[in-house]
Amino acid sequence: MRPVFVQFRCAPGQTYKVADAVYDREVVSELYSTSGEYDLLAKVYIPEDEDVGRFLAEKLFDIEGISRTLTTMTFKAF
Repeated sequence: MRPVFVQFRCAPGQTYKVADAVYDREVVSELYSTSGEYDLLAKVYIPEDEDVGRFLAEKLFDIEGISRTLTTMTFKAF
């Protein structure tokens, strides 16, 4: 499993609705409300045999109320 972090910017007044929808998809291991440019931060474990972009697009990015996302890939440091 490969961990990636996804930040979500939500349409005004939609953050709680988006957070509920993200949890309902059962694909994130952690979800946080954040300050700054983005409203939510999720940690997602992607199966090794899955394409990251396709996995995220099919599992999360079609949620109504998301206006922008930022995905951060992780790599083994040592």
